[in-house]
Amino acid sequence: MKMMNRAALLAALGALATLAGCANTSTMTYLPSGDTGFAINCSGSDASTSWAECYKKAGETCGAYGYDVVSKDTDNGATAGGSVGGIFGANIKNRSMVIRCKQ
Repeated sequence: MKMMNRAALLAALGALATLAGCANTSTMTYLPSGDTGFAINCSGSDASTSWAECYKKAGETCGAYGYDVVSKDTDNGATAGGSVGGIFGANIKNRSMVIRCKQ
């Protein structure tokens, strides 16, 4: 029984590390106008990310020219992962926006 609890803990920590690795990405995309833009995903748990992370990534992506926010998702979240008792669950926030770099 003790061995199973340890395995469950390690699996939960591995899952949280994987989720954290997915956050804060920028991918080039095409806007409805035909211009290029960037889809920025900075989803993650409340403790590790915020909208500030999205704006920081946008600034890094566009540099000194700046950017305009084309669209922004709502800040929804739900508990993900965990066991039957809710132990090791994480409140994951879905945060993403699309930007267009100024020229």
